[in-house]
Amino acid sequence: MTQEKLKELLNKLRSLPSETEWMEFKKAATNFHFNDIGKYFSALSNEANLKMKECGWLVFGVEDKTRNIVGTRYRINRQDLDSLKGEIANKTTNRITFVEIYEIELPEGRVIMFQIPAAPQGIPVAWEGHYYGRDGESLSALNIQEIEQIRNQVKKIDWSAQLCEGATIDDLMPEAIDKAKNEYKKKYPQLVAEVDKWNDITFLNKAKITIQGKITRTTIILLGKPESEHFVSPGVAKISWILKDNNNLEKDYEHFAPPFILNVDAILGKIRNLKYRYLPDNTLFPIEITQYEPYVIREALHNCIAHQDYELNSRVIIVEKPDELIFTNAGTFIPGSVEAVIEQDAPQRYYRNQFLTTAMVNLNMIDTIGGGIKKMFLLQRNRFFPLPSYEIDKPDEVVVKITGKVIDENYTKLLREKTDLDIKTIICLDKVQKKEKLNKEEYKKLKKQGLVEGRYPSIFVVSKIAAITDDKSRYIKHRAFDKQYYKGMVIKFIKKFGTASRKDIDDLLWSKLSDVLNEKQKKIKIHNLLNEMANKDRKIKNDGSDRKPKWVLR
Repeated sequence: MTQEKLKELLNKLRSLPSETEWMEFKKAATNFHFNDIGKYFSALSNEANLKMKECGWLVFGVEDKTRNIVGTRYRINRQDLDSLKGEIANKTTNRITFVEIYEIELPEGRVIMFQIPAAPQGIPVAWEGHYYGRDGESLSALNIQEIEQIRNQVKKIDWSAQLCEGATIDDLMPEAIDKAKNEYKKKYPQLVAEVDKWNDITFLNKAKITIQGKITRTTIILLGKPESEHFVSPGVAKISWILKDNNNLEKDYEHFAPPFILNVDAILGKIRNLKYRYLPDNTLFPIEITQYEPYVIREALHNCIAHQDYELNSRVIIVEKPDELIFTNAGTFIPGSVEAVIEQDAPQRYYRNQFLTTAMVNLNMIDTIGGGIKKMFLLQRNRFFPLPSYEIDKPDEVVVKITGKVIDENYTKLLREKTDLDIKTIICLDKVQKKEKLNKEEYKKLKKQGLVEGRYPSIFVVSKIAAITDDKSRYIKHRAFDKQYYKGMVIKFIKKFGTASRKDIDDLLWSKLSDVLNEKQKKIKIHNLLNEMANKDRKIKNDGSDRKPKWVLR
């Protein structure tokens, strides 16, 4: 890599958020402990694997917090620097070592860039027998879930590709085969004439649903008759639709067996995709749309089928609530994070059911270009609706929630006004409206763009946006008032009545405090305010006790 390319790469790395787990900057002015280099090698290699990056980077000569280039004299002799490759290999898994060690000479000083390969699929990288990872910016032990996530990337046996002993084409539903052929022709229009000449077995082989004419578990799941489900036992090929009311009480349900290629439409027919109306700005004419975009339902359901861990003997579950659809499938979320999928926007390196996934691609059910989830997010954004919510922290299930209504009108109006927001920013704003905690980097990103206000982590839409959306009253209620306003109210109260108990002051100020604060935070705020007035401002004093204060003017 040329010096110019290295400089360009360095600047790109310096511009990334500080909590980027597969990258680390160190000042390393003259030296750096060898054992710590090994720990970072393990951590950055494992994190690069989990974030689907080809490599991680350890950079010497750059301050971590400021990203300023300060220069390093670590192993100034090139031969000593190159020997580090062998030294590291002696203590890592499978003698894995640096891809390359680059030096850059800059006016500010010398910079060393260690290129660390991502851990191989299925093999977490250890340093001296211990697995390391990152928790935000901190070096830590790789947790059990992450170790298993890497180990599960490679399985010796693809469950979905196994043959079903005794099964024949007679165990398949003819209507399902016809549907499969029609979808295959849509996917590959250039093969229409050829497909019409193929018999059923030839078609199933060409579409990679069977193997040399033999029925696979994939064949049964997608095309099998309902009574053929036993061929995948002890695995379970079932989808349950459950309808619930506002009180979470079950109102209706139905279970669906193979063939899934037909029954996904039956399930779609069960979902009551009602009309939803909302008023845009400055008009009395409502916009009317369906609660759910059909593609979003289709993608969520087909992903459940494709990525279900059938060996866990569980079923795919769809819960329909008045304003929400909840999709649950068994197994971990292999990519690690939704943000990683959207950022990569490319096929995964590994699929749990590779044979099943390939068949579903050929039958026009899913797309392996990697854009399915991203398209779901963009479609929800274009409708000004909440983004899909993914719950992926459990080791044995993935839950996807699709909301069919507006949660926060400010969020909806903001998306209508600011059409240039990128998807990452919108994901952060979506967390704000759902009252999910942002990390510091996400908060700083929104704050820098002037999209939120408030004291972290209790943040809300800024006044500028509130003014645009004619929601000034809600903004003022969130922002509340400044400290001097509250102090003035307390002074006036005591002047009028002579004394004030804590209950008097709570009653006086409570409704004026920001709605962003919870009950405990409001109590703390009032306590701190009184202490400041007594000890710093010396305007009031407590003539009572700590338990029963009686505040008077000094």
